[in-house]
Amino acid sequence: MSHPRMKVFLAFILSLFTCQVLAVQSALIPAPPQIAGTSYILMDAESGAIIVEHNAHEQLPPASLTKMMTSYILDYEVSKGNVNFTDEVPISVNAWKTGGSKMFIREGTTVPLEDLLKGIVIQSGNDASVAVAEYLAGSEDAFASIMNQHATRLGMKNSNFMNATGLPGENHYSSAYDLAMLANAIINDFPEQYPIYSEKYFTFNNIRQPNRNLLLWRDKSVDGLKTGHTDEAGYCLVASAVRDGMRLISVVMGTKSEEARARETLKLLNYGFRYYETHKLYAAGEKLLDSELWAGQVDQLPLGLAKQVIVTIPRGQKAALEASVDVDKVIKAPVQTGDELGQLKVKLGDSLIVDEPVVALQTVEEAGFFKRIWHAIVLFFLGLFE
Repeated sequence: MSHPRMKVFLAFILSLFTCQVLAVQSALIPAPPQIAGTSYILMDAESGAIIVEHNAHEQLPPASLTKMMTSYILDYEVSKGNVNFTDEVPISVNAWKTGGSKMFIREGTTVPLEDLLKGIVIQSGNDASVAVAEYLAGSEDAFASIMNQHATRLGMKNSNFMNATGLPGENHYSSAYDLAMLANAIINDFPEQYPIYSEKYFTFNNIRQPNRNLLLWRDKSVDGLKTGHTDEAGYCLVASAVRDGMRLISVVMGTKSEEARARETLKLLNYGFRYYETHKLYAAGEKLLDSELWAGQVDQLPLGLAKQVIVTIPRGQKAALEASVDVDKVIKAPVQTGDELGQLKVKLGDSLIVDEPVVALQTVEEAGFFKRIWHAIVLFFLGLFE
C-alpha cells in the first residue's frame, strides 16, 4: 500500500467550488462603520463568525435585554413539558407592584403563560417577568439562579443575573457577545416561538402597546429581538435580520436614545449584509476521502467531519479559499465511528478560518490473525525504507 495522503490538498474534494483555487485578491471592503455605543457586535447566526466588534466582552448593565434570558427559560421549560402555555399563572402582589415598563397585569388574577411571554417580549413587562419567574422557580431570587445556570450552559462567560427584569441591581451584568449568543439560542432552539419577537403590538387588559424595536417598522428583514433602557445602561438593542438566506445578529449597548440604538444597529446590519456572505462548505457526515486502513476487515476507511462547516467571508472571496487535510500517517483497526484521525484546515490568504477534526465515518473491526501479521510485516519494511 502507498501513502499518498500524508497531506492532501482538497481542490478535488471541494465539490462546491466550480473553479480552481485562486490566489487571494484584496477584498474591497471598507472599514466597519463608526458606532455611537459603549459596546457592540455583529455576528453571523449560522457560522458564529464575528464580523464587527467593540468591547464585546465588557461586563455592562443589560437593562431589559435581561428579559431575553427570562423568555428563553420559559420556552425551555415548555419544551421540556414542565409547564404549558395554557397554564393560568397567579399574579402576586410582588409582580403587580414591580415598577418600570408594564404589561398591566392585576394582583389576584390569573394570566395564561403564553400571554405573559408576549408581555415580556413585546411590551417588555417587568410585572410579567416577575410573574413568570415566581411561577417557574417559586421566587425571583431562585429564578436568577436558574438564569445563571443557563448562562453557564450557553457559554455566556461575562454574564451574571440577579433578577428577571433587568432593573438596576448590584452584580447584574452581561456583555454584547454573550447577548448575541443568547439571541442565537433563542432563534435556533425554539424556532416555533421566535415569531413572537417580530410582533409589533400586543393588547392586554384593553391596553395596546407597541414593540419598542423601531426596526420592525423600518426594515422588513428585521424580525427581532429585544430593546432595553435604564439610565445606567443607556439605550440598548439586540436585533436580527435575514436577507437572501443569511441571518445576522447585532447587539448595540449604551447609545444615547431610542432613535440612536435603531440607527446604529441598522448601520451594522447593512454593513454585514453588503460586504460579507456565508457559505456551507461541508455537511456533517460528508465523506472527504478514503484512507488506507491497516489490519482491518476492509482496506479503505471513509473519513469526514462530525459537524457541518460554515464560513462567513468577504463577498467574492469564495474561490480563494484553500483547504487541506492532514491524515494520520498510519491508521490501524479497530476504528470506531467518530475517532479523530486528522485535521481539516481552510485558509483565506494567511488567515486560518476553519480548523476541524477529520473523523472516521464508520466502525471497522480488526482483521483475522494472518492479515494482521502480514500488515505488521509490510508496515515494518515501509518504516525501514521511508
